Amino acid sequence: MSSHAGEVSAFKAFLIKKNVELSWRQYAIDALGAMAHGLFASLLIGTIMKTIGAKLDIPLLVSMGGYAAAATGAAMAVAIGYALKAPPLVLFSLVAVGGAANALGGAGGPLAVLIITIGAAEIGKLISKETKVDIIVTPFVTIFVGSLLALLLAPSIGQAASSVGQLIMWATELRPIVMGIIVAVIIGIALTLPISSAAICAALGITGLAGGAALAGCCAQMIGFAVISFRENRWGGLLSQGVGTSMLQMPNIVKNPRIWIAPILTSAITGPLATTLFALKMNGPAVASGMGTCGLVGPIGVYTGWLNDIASGEKLAITSMDWLALGLICFALPAVIAPVIHHFVKKAGWVKEGDMVLS
Repeated sequence: MSSHAGEVSAFKAFLIKKNVELSWRQYAIDALGAMAHGLFASLLIGTIMKTIGAKLDIPLLVSMGGYAAAATGAAMAVAIGYALKAPPLVLFSLVAVGGAANALGGAGGPLAVLIITIGAAEIGKLISKETKVDIIVTPFVTIFVGSLLALLLAPSIGQAASSVGQLIMWATELRPIVMGIIVAVIIGIALTLPISSAAICAALGITGLAGGAALAGCCAQMIGFAVISFRENRWGGLLSQGVGTSMLQMPNIVKNPRIWIAPILTSAITGPLATTLFALKMNGPAVASGMGTCGLVGPIGVYTGWLNDIASGEKLAITSMDWLALGLICFALPAVIAPVIHHFVKKAGWVKEGDMVLS
């Protein structure tokens, strides 16, 4: 018995020595928060660059944005490894691991990167500097374990994320009000979760009224979080969430899920408004339906759809009501509705000041 206790104690001491902390906070808060920053520094900033480049006809900026987006998996993995305090050889090896996990994870790419990178990083940390040929063994083990986990787990994670699409496709067959609520809420939640709402919309071809509802849900999350957390995060938080990603709030959602109430309820309101009162359609690329205000891709997608409709003869011109609907659904209504709902959430004592501070 004492021998077993000694072995357990020795193993704990080894974990401490290797800086391996098996805790919910380390993985679900610190690593997740770092991953969101990695996503911002690659895919999201790349999307913004490509959008600006395309609209201003600057091919160089479009190319640069493409390079940034191509590094998404690697950037997220390195960010996670940094949060886990991975030693240099492990950290550098995670570039390959993140690339594999993101590529094989499909719509669940970010979630796959999170789970798989944590496993590879921790194993890499355990083996680091334990042999005389560390420069060979550590990267080999880290990449081997990470790639193996990617092959085994990432496709299933991607399928699980894509299965959300079955519910969405069912919802598109419902009446506009119910469809607007369900699609906006689900796609909006997917945008904030570590899965890809854009990939889901692209894979399912979510356009038309359903695309408008999806866009409304995404904007409600991004603008909603940006505005209700303004006192804590000021202008930097407003921009990083409003034209970046609401995924930055995921570590805070893990700590207090009630901060999510206002953005979700806002999407349940703006979604059916988009499908009924404003008849807002996304007739641009389906991927834009799941982008929200990230790099203004969603609103630009709607505008592109208008141009396509005019070219095909389905639409005569872009009207002032079109612009009003787009502005209200994507920006104004979420900026007004979310704070009102959040006021009552705070009044109920469910959320307190500081719950939405970005790390």
